[in-house]
Amino acid sequence: MSLPHAILTALLEKPSSGLDLTRRFDKSIGYFWSATHQQIYRELGKLEAEGFIRALPTEQPARGQRKSYEVLPAGRAELQRWTAAAQDPKPHRDALLLRLRAAAVVGTAGLETDLRRHLDLHRRQLAEYEEIEKRDFPPGNDSAQARLQHLVLRAGIELETFWIQWLTEALEELPEPAEQAS
Repeated sequence: MSLPHAILTALLEKPSSGLDLTRRFDKSIGYFWSATHQQIYRELGKLEAEGFIRALPTEQPARGQRKSYEVLPAGRAELQRWTAAAQDPKPHRDALLLRLRAAAVVGTAGLETDLRRHLDLHRRQLAEYEEIEKRDFPPGNDSAQARLQHLVLRAGIELETFWIQWLTEALEELPEPAEQAS
């Protein structure tokens, strides 16, 4: 149920069209809550039908013109309700961790290459997050909104840092082929 809340959040930050939301998801919210173009448009329709958002009026309605949406008071109230509600953490499911566990009983053939690939992907993601941090959170931007947004980004930075350290350790712990044969 979080996609509608992600959309409400994005629209409260800035009224947008579906296309603009898709682009913004690709650059920010999508790092921790992804959605396709189709999912976003489907949710916009549902949110509008529920009275949580409305299409902004245009001066000259034209066929094919993008509709921009804004959050209505009921949508803000729903987002406040959802934000305040207790939620249990979700169990972490990761195929790479399961594959490493399986490798303990069937051998690690092919695993090193994929661990190195994952390490490279996490290094690139960390570099991207650090660039966003440098660009979007300069010293002195101390508003409550900026601090909370920065906190979310810091979580991404810390997660990528963890994965880089863990993958480096995993690569060091992989047994040599001769060691596996015994």
